[in-house]
Amino acid sequence: MEALFQVKGMKCQGCVDKLEKFIGELDGVELIDVDLKNHSVKVVFDEKLTKNMIQEAILDSGFEVVG
Repeated sequence: MEALFQVKGMKCQGCVDKLEKFIGELDGVELIDVDLKNHSVKVVFDEKLTKNMIQEAILDSGFEVVG
């Protein structure tokens, strides 16, 4: 499965690294593609995860999901 999130608050490579760390800790994540310029995060994941679980990881990392 695949989900795209618009993320508020990303400003630098450190933000990207932090998001990748928090999302990457979830069991079932297959790919994380953070687009700093467009403030978006694409996540490819298996059936162990839900979009809500990924969104929670984004929030836990200190960023806000918009849209």
